[in-house]
Amino acid sequence: MTTTMPEVRESAPSSGRPRRAGRGGGVMSSTGLYIATGIAGFLFLVPFYLIIRNALSTDAEITGENWKFFPTDIQWGNIGELFTDDTVPFAQSLWNSAIVATLHTVGVLLVCSLAGYGLARIPYKHANKVFYAVLGTLMVPTAVTFVPSFVLVSSLGWVDTYRGLIIPGLFSGFTCFLFRQYFLGFPKELEEAARVDGLGYWGAYWRIVVPNSLNFFAAMATITFINGWNSFLWPLVIGQDPGSWTVQVALSNYMTNQTVVFHLIFMATAFSILPLVFVFLFLQRWLVQGIAQTGIKG
Repeated sequence: MTTTMPEVRESAPSSGRPRRAGRGGGVMSSTGLYIATGIAGFLFLVPFYLIIRNALSTDAEITGENWKFFPTDIQWGNIGELFTDDTVPFAQSLWNSAIVATLHTVGVLLVCSLAGYGLARIPYKHANKVFYAVLGTLMVPTAVTFVPSFVLVSSLGWVDTYRGLIIPGLFSGFTCFLFRQYFLGFPKELEEAARVDGLGYWGAYWRIVVPNSLNFFAAMATITFINGWNSFLWPLVIGQDPGSWTVQVALSNYMTNQTVVFHLIFMATAFSILPLVFVFLFLQRWLVQGIAQTGIKG
């Protein structure tokens, strides 16, 4: 007893000193992290401020030399002008983009998840060859397939239709690759239990895999919806009639060789990013969790 007591008394002060240093270092690191996050958040919010500021200004205030933090006379009439402009049917373009992006997202999730699940779980002789072929599509530039795709869509009579805007982009090699990587890490025990209950591959996919993979599906849905909403070149070629324009095509029509309507460009931009902001805010938690579950590790 007497030999152990001095050791306890000597170790107690020494064990307390590193803890104080650790807490101090943790406070400093947290403060630096908050400062860096605040600066990054400010920089990311600057473009949104510029969009709102210029959307409620006149063209003279936007291009004038005397910069003001906010317009003296807020132009709320720019909103009405945006939706009553006969040259650009902006309301119809918003509706077209909503339909195209939504159906595109649903189709890509269905097609690519089934393909990824088949490559990850269904054993057959040429599975690796098919997988390598899917990866090979990622190396083909879009410009190479653009003209053949347009010729095919045009021959089917799908120009100026939702079918022409949606169906050619329903398969994504990268999304299929991500689904395969995710399903490779999915617990096989759950699927084996489903097969004991008499379910096949389709039943296990629909009743076991999908309900337990909603985080990853939400992440892929967010990314796919944003890509579908921001698509420009293909809708520009297929949507030749103003009634079939998407929102990105409508935005481009405010900039012509003769005129540039600045206040309508910024007002249209503000309305066009609102759906993306809502989608991201609603699904951001699932987006982070889903990306963490892709199975891609350094």
